[in-house]
Amino acid sequence: MDRSPRSEELNYYLENLGHLPPAEQDAARAEILRITGQDPDVDCREHFLPFVRRVWPEFVHGRHHDVMADAFERIEKGKLLRCIINMPPRSTKSRFASVLFPSWYLGKHPKKKILAGSHSVGLAQDFGRDLRNLVATDAYQGLFKGVTLSQDSRAAYRWSTKQGGEYFAVGKTGGAAGRGGDLVVIDDPHSEQDVLRNAKAEFEKTWKWYLAGPRQRLQPGAAILVVMTRWGETDLTGRLIKQYQDDEDELEPWEVIELPAILPSGDSVFPEFWKAEELRATRATMPTSRWMANYQQQPISEEGAIIKREWWRDWSNNDPPPCDFVVQGWDTAFSEKNTACRSACVTWGVFRYRTRDDPPRLMTGVILLDAWAGRISFPELKRKARELYDQWKPDSLVIERKATGEPLIQELFRIGIYVSDAGAAHRSATAMMRTNAVADLFSGGAIWAPLGRRWVEQVREEMAAYPVGEFDDLHDAGVWGLLRIRQGNLIHLGGDEEDEDDWQPRPATKYY
Repeated sequence: MDRSPRSEELNYYLENLGHLPPAEQDAARAEILRITGQDPDVDCREHFLPFVRRVWPEFVHGRHHDVMADAFERIEKGKLLRCIINMPPRSTKSRFASVLFPSWYLGKHPKKKILAGSHSVGLAQDFGRDLRNLVATDAYQGLFKGVTLSQDSRAAYRWSTKQGGEYFAVGKTGGAAGRGGDLVVIDDPHSEQDVLRNAKAEFEKTWKWYLAGPRQRLQPGAAILVVMTRWGETDLTGRLIKQYQDDEDELEPWEVIELPAILPSGDSVFPEFWKAEELRATRATMPTSRWMANYQQQPISEEGAIIKREWWRDWSNNDPPPCDFVVQGWDTAFSEKNTACRSACVTWGVFRYRTRDDPPRLMTGVILLDAWAGRISFPELKRKARELYDQWKPDSLVIERKATGEPLIQELFRIGIYVSDAGAAHRSATAMMRTNAVADLFSGGAIWAPLGRRWVEQVREEMAAYPVGEFDDLHDAGVWGLLRIRQGNLIHLGGDEEDEDDWQPRPATKYY
């Protein structure tokens, strides 16, 4: 290759194309190669992303593909032997890790053995079939002319190259006895259906499969690549990280690459395909725990939750019970920007009910009546506060004097609505202390919520995720309301019978 100053300058630009916008990289690369007289085929054989563009013309380049390509190239060179990539659904995960990378790897190392694993035999066979078909294409053969398949071994899950290389795919129910791998690729080891049915059992089953299967089939100097969406703290990623931390015999360090759907900046990790507003719409349709694990790669520990999901009691009627005291709690934000916290309002009702004991007892409960959260300007916040106040006519309205809370309190005072300062009695208490102060209401079975409403699930998930969840606005608003109920001695725990004298509940209010 020409090493003149001009050529070295062009080579420098060629090696740093990743800094250009993806849409401009192909044209710039082609022009630089033309000027330097380099063979474009050499670039495709030596670097993963040029290879992808050659064999997959419809490829849509995102920034996360550069991160994956860098890891794949280090694995191919033997510089990275243990790699975990956690990323959200529909981000080109499987096509990159289970089809394109193994085909490029085999093109460079046609004598090597690849062992691929997934949660089902069918999925593993699909990957193997796509990989086999790619190897047979003209585009691939034009780059790796000597890499062809043996005539006697072309099954979708098991085939060989004429040079002695091998590809073998297994699911968790299939065996890999007698098979070895210079490269082990584990893609989507967890079945969604099995996780939702019994996550603990699914995680344990997958771990045992990994230890008895892929982990035992490594060739000397072999690499393991795990590419998956997170499902929980003890999923395969979690167990692999813990094993390396705890087991002195696990000498190879794991490099963990986490690619959240929404970056800390508020941008999408793959804006060329997933717009940030579309991702936020998706987030609104699912529980917080599911979003944090599957999309943000940050599973939430249920064991560490202060308020656990199972402590809520289900109210199965369509209408709430008659409530003799209603409290609204507000947590206000500083800004209406998408990256800022939300303002939130949670409405609770204190009610009485008779137990099914013989004789029955009259008990007090607290039911979740309504919840709202959003990013809005201050004028809109004032209108929303008035709207929710008029809807529920709370006996007590609680707002903390922080962010836009102070001016909101003043504005509501001006229109004749009395507001309690949420922090007045809890100035020195931290958010964690306040949460612990109301946790026994939940563990004691005093908190109820209606079934089948999305906003109810949002409150339950956010409170269960605290203090490690992505949002805590609904949690904080709910806690302020419950503290007011606790402070007013409006509810008792421990099974004490209530005094029935002079009790006149207000009429039931319809849900909206």
